Amino acid sequence: MSDSFDPSSFEPMRRGRQFEEFAVGQVYHHHWGRTLTAADSTIFSTSTCCWLPMYLNVPFAQAHGHPDAVIHPMLVLCTVVGMSVEDLSEGGGAFLGLEDCTFHRPVYPGDTIVARSTVVDTRPSSSRPGGIVSWHTEAHDHHGELVVDFVRTNLVASRAAS
Repeated sequence: MSDSFDPSSFEPMRRGRQFEEFAVGQVYHHHWGRTLTAADSTIFSTSTCCWLPMYLNVPFAQAHGHPDAVIHPMLVLCTVVGMSVEDLSEGGGAFLGLEDCTFHRPVYPGDTIVARSTVVDTRPSSSRPGGIVSWHTEAHDHHGELVVDFVRTNLVASRAAS
């Protein structure tokens, strides 16, 4: 290793959008999507101590009209929120909530989820530097079927606060 390495010479890289960059009506198509697997669902279900057979037992799920075990819906939600972070909230700021969440159809192993978010509200914060932004996010499977939608709200730093 070189003796000339000086970590203080690296400038921090600013990531994410700032409050002023969001306007009502803007649409963000989030990255290429994510294929969910049976292993993903099993790990998620067991690590959250959710032993419901619908998510872990293929014959049980089939006996209840499903072609396969169902992917845990909270895994689907977490995946979709995660896909949106780079475009919406990577710059930091408090997560203020998620509301009006509707799961429209089950997701099965092998389904690929894609998502897009639309800015539905922006307002300056009265108590913190920056503003409050809300997005309506919709996720679809690779067949184009709506899987889940919700509204998420975050505090987003302003340019002046950066």
